[in-house]
Amino acid sequence: MKRVLIVSPRFAPSNAADSHRVRQSLPYYRGAGWEPVVLAVEPGEVLDPQDPLLLRTVPDDVEVVRVGTVPRAWTQRIGIGSLEARSLVSLARAGDRLLRDGSFDLVFFSTTAMGVTTLGPRWKRKFGVPFVLDFQDPWVSDYYDGDQSPEPPGGAFKYGLAQTVARRLEPHVLRHASHVLSVSPAYPEALAARYPWLSPDLFTVLPFGAPERDFEILRESRIPNPVFDPGDGLEHWAYVGRAGDDMAFALDALFAALADARQSEPERYDRVRLHFVGTSYAEGDRAEKTVEPIAVRHGVGDLVEERPHRIPYFEALQVLLDADALTLPGSDDPGYTASKLYPYVLARRPLLAVFHEASTVVDTVRRTKAGVVVPFGTDAPVQDVSAQLYDAWFSKPLVSPATDWDAFEPYTARAMTQRQVDVFDGAAR
Repeated sequence: MKRVLIVSPRFAPSNAADSHRVRQSLPYYRGAGWEPVVLAVEPGEVLDPQDPLLLRTVPDDVEVVRVGTVPRAWTQRIGIGSLEARSLVSLARAGDRLLRDGSFDLVFFSTTAMGVTTLGPRWKRKFGVPFVLDFQDPWVSDYYDGDQSPEPPGGAFKYGLAQTVARRLEPHVLRHASHVLSVSPAYPEALAARYPWLSPDLFTVLPFGAPERDFEILRESRIPNPVFDPGDGLEHWAYVGRAGDDMAFALDALFAALADARQSEPERYDRVRLHFVGTSYAEGDRAEKTVEPIAVRHGVGDLVEERPHRIPYFEALQVLLDADALTLPGSDDPGYTASKLYPYVLARRPLLAVFHEASTVVDTVRRTKAGVVVPFGTDAPVQDVSAQLYDAWFSKPLVSPATDWDAFEPYTARAMTQRQVDVFDGAAR
């Protein structure tokens, strides 16, 4: 049995998106020959919403080592509040102790707090343990570089400073990595273009797995739906996940088609309510609505409700189960892939996805027959995509998808974990 130290700062009960690959893989590691130990930050130090029920998905016999951080109130005085900045020293010390005292064959960094991956070269040099990276989001990105680009998160100055640091650290970490997992094929392409010395063999594209076990736990539990009453006689469509400027195109097309449908069939569409939940990662009053203003512009604001604050993970799954239909707007970034697609499929509800034609979501939905997908190109006119949406979705009655579950099996958490472990076997010393 080989041993892997998994660095996942935002681990359960945190509902951070970047914690779910590890959490969903833990039940299957031992069966594939790997003993996992998780290194994480104390839940109270993580700002993401907490869901205690997530701990039920973690096997009781998995060791989870928690560390504290520098108090956020201290680091904010100098304009730094990121989790990696606050936790780096604590993670380094705990990792040193674990790697010194335990016989580990591999370190696996699975996080979007990419600054902590700088510990990989340090531990490799100090203890001779190789490491694997998990790129769930780009570390260095040019998405906000253009004159017409939206305002970057945190503001232009702080984002620019973070990107300057990332451009110095990313090549150093990559030079020492034994392998790189990526949720999207666009990330290896961007890295190879930026660093020609990288070998294509270094990369494996591996999306998150479908959390079938989570739905089993959900059906055994009494979880409230905090968003809508499924028995109120209305037709509820739901989306749970972040929104933002990069999704404006898909939302424009969606609401334009909804407006046309309402005009054609007012008796039906006056009863429809679209719910957008957890659209902002910002806290408190800083969480702004980005969906409702687009709906208002198209004259369907009364049919759309946006709740920008995130809700606990299992409440979010319950919203999907209770919905009459699910909508999944995608980013205008061709490399964007939505790991949330798999819970949407497992909810077994009529599903509409609006994604860039280069996104892996388009192929997955088509391959598994899990719903209706309307792709759009980079320069596509909104009215053209809106017309396609109307024809493919709004002009038809809701029909539960005839999902091909055999075709879906390779996307399950068990299958994805086996592919992950294949990478571990090749990277381990």
